[in-house]
Amino acid sequence: MDIERTFSILVNDRPGVLTRIAGLFARRGFNISSITVGSAEEAGVSRMTIVSHGDEAMAMQVLTQVGKLVDVLDVIDMSKEKIVKRELALIKVKAESSKRQEISHILDPFRVSVVDVGHSSITVQITGDEEKIDALIGLLRPYGIIEISRTGATALLRSGTEEASDAAV
Repeated sequence: MDIERTFSILVNDRPGVLTRIAGLFARRGFNISSITVGSAEEAGVSRMTIVSHGDEAMAMQVLTQVGKLVDVLDVIDMSKEKIVKRELALIKVKAESSKRQEISHILDPFRVSVVDVGHSSITVQITGDEEKIDALIGLLRPYGIIEISRTGATALLRSGTEEASDAAV
């Protein structure tokens, strides 16, 4: 059964590591829905969060093959674990002065931050799960979305589950 898979991969922060990992997914015919990369808790180490869809066989293949790559320190399939998973989005929406109050009422329940205000637009920042971000985008579409930039998912195991994961390679 194909389900959404979230992989956390710790790697040495070196050129070409991302390319090798993404290439492995491509060669196996596994589509990457989102990928985020950033510094981890240790200097010289980066954490990748890759979201894909697949069955157990796909997950096992990713764990085994990615785990063998040079510069990969650890790989975990977090799909069946309790995780904290978030995405960030910047959304620039048309906002003439006559509509700003109305738009503000839409933004309030989403706990967004207004990060830029122009003469005819505002840019907001939202963090949350994919459904929350999609819901806000849906509500803002009638006003005219100018641009959207989304980070893709980033995730960590929930506290207390670090030792419970037996999916680490």
